[in-house]
Amino acid sequence: MTNRETGAEGPWLQAGRIGFLALYAATLLAALGWLFGNVRQVGPESRAVVLRLGAEERIQNAGLLLAWPQPFEQVVMLPSAGRVSERRVELLLRSALAQKSDKDGTLASDATAGSGYLLTGDAGAVQLDVRVFYQVTDPYAFARQGNHVEPALDRLVERNAVQVCASRDMDAILVARPELVGADAQAAERRERLRGDLQQGINTSLGRLQAAGAGLGIEVTRVDIQSSLPWSAVSAFNGVLTASQQAEQAVARARNDAAQRLQQATQAADRTVQVAQAEARERLARAHADTATIVALSQEHDPQLLQRLYRERIPAILARAGAVTTVDNQDAGHMILQGPKP
Repeated sequence: MTNRETGAEGPWLQAGRIGFLALYAATLLAALGWLFGNVRQVGPESRAVVLRLGAEERIQNAGLLLAWPQPFEQVVMLPSAGRVSERRVELLLRSALAQKSDKDGTLASDATAGSGYLLTGDAGAVQLDVRVFYQVTDPYAFARQGNHVEPALDRLVERNAVQVCASRDMDAILVARPELVGADAQAAERRERLRGDLQQGINTSLGRLQAAGAGLGIEVTRVDIQSSLPWSAVSAFNGVLTASQQAEQAVARARNDAAQRLQQATQAADRTVQVAQAEARERLARAHADTATIVALSQEHDPQLLQRLYRERIPAILARAGAVTTVDNQDAGHMILQGPKP
């Protein structure tokens, strides 16, 4: 007797039936998944834009979202109205190739030499690390732009950063010369105004795109800027600062040495003056003592006394001379005295 005659099924028939049931169950599950694919829970930090056949249908805030499956309706998740998103603008930073050349100390190529640097109004160069905080104000426009929002925002930030830096000198962007901080009270105010001007410029550019029908659907609420100098300029400034400090130390040492030498010279001059004054007083006293007798005799009015003293002392003086020549003061002749022999 065969299997058909006994009413029993063969193994191939059983395998085909099991496969059919599995395929049917999988198809049913896929159909249910597709049917409820756009049924989801929208969190409190998000909201959803529902597009029906590409057209804007509605905006769903936090809660349960019920929508037709794709391609009938498409759901785009967006940040909520009160959520602030952060974006760091990488275009304003040094490229990886330029950073590698900076670390290696090699010369950068023409394409990477100015990467990440912005020119200031006084022909300086600065680097800005900008972080932009924005909110979604037009969900439909944000959904239309999709992945192009953040690249377009980077371009707008870069464009306005170039304009803002070009309209300011370096001291209005960062503290490049600390010695001018105390002298210029408005420098800190100008640096604080840099963020506000950059934010205003970005929002103005976003408004122009909105007026042209190509808006990004966002508004910048805050801009954080961290400014710095190029590494070569920092090295140069450090070298200048070190040289200035060394020069100030050398000047201070020279002034101390000069003050010490001046003090020593003043003390030596005072001692010299004191010694000279003492010697002058001593010589003056000795001269007074030596001429006391002559002065006393000059004050005498007795001619005989002077003659007697002359006769008493002149022989002793003449005795010390080797030769004595007398000349009559009444004689009209002249006498020639020979000088010492060479």
